[in-house]
Amino acid sequence: MNRIGFAMRAAAVGAVLAMTGTAAAQQAYPNRMIRIVVPTVAGGSTTMIARLVAQHFTTAWGQSAIVDNRPGGNTIVGTEHVAKAVPDGYTLLVPSITHIVLPLLTNTPYDAIKDFAPVSGLASQMYVMLIHPSVPAKDVKAFVALAKARPGQVDYSISGAASGGRLAAELFSMVAGIKMQLIPYKGGAQAMSDLIGGQVQASYQAPITSTPHIKSGRLRAIAVTGDVRSAVLPDVPTMAEAGLPGVVVISWQGILAPAGTPKDIVEKLSAEVRKVLASPDVVAKLASQGVTAFPSTPDDFTAFLRADTAKIAKIVKTANIRIEN
Repeated sequence: MNRIGFAMRAAAVGAVLAMTGTAAAQQAYPNRMIRIVVPTVAGGSTTMIARLVAQHFTTAWGQSAIVDNRPGGNTIVGTEHVAKAVPDGYTLLVPSITHIVLPLLTNTPYDAIKDFAPVSGLASQMYVMLIHPSVPAKDVKAFVALAKARPGQVDYSISGAASGGRLAAELFSMVAGIKMQLIPYKGGAQAMSDLIGGQVQASYQAPITSTPHIKSGRLRAIAVTGDVRSAVLPDVPTMAEAGLPGVVVISWQGILAPAGTPKDIVEKLSAEVRKVLASPDVVAKLASQGVTAFPSTPDDFTAFLRADTAKIAKIVKTANIRIEN
């Protein structure tokens, strides 16, 4: 065999070996622990949903998947950690609506869209407007009257200055024509704890964490921010039914990988997420807590993120929401 023929054969063998190696690498994923970062303190609805996914990954793939809460900077700390992580599928992010709200309010060290590879949506839910039982208001109309009589004196807690709860509260205040005092927290657990303790008077939280406290009588629900009533709180009116049409805010959780993560890994992750979210047991479990499963392909979730960012940007501008408020 001449040198040219030998070189061509060697190149062909090399190409086959490279393809075989790539296929083996794809089949090998995952072959070690997967870390799922939640950029808020433990205890909120995002952590609960992330743990559900982690448990499924562990069972399905035989590799540990753990939830790593990394709060700080209104979710910037944990989110930046994932944005700068090696894009190999072993470091993932489970954000909430804050992921796209925060960059509309302040500069972030990452681009919420370009620096991530969307994997799938996970869940969506409306917010519940909660008040402490000591507040002398039984419904939205009475609460608005109270807030107008005491401008700036009625306070409310939220799970972060750029959370969906903040969005709901600011939209509510704008439509109702009132001014309330914002008390931001680093996570939903502490915001809820202080509301139950009476340190704050109102809050906007997800049904998954608030329903038990409503049923026990420790908190009073006066409205929800969905288009329709919550299945787990059928006696609580929508904002529109309570006299404030237009106050509709739906939160969500999703799963993202760092930008540059191989497409085959993103697709594998997405397929597994969609599989667990299609499980009747999981759907029923989420529904029992006021949460709707939100599975999507990577392309569909990318389109959703862009569309929701545009919609929220209009609310932020109209309500003049600022991070320093």
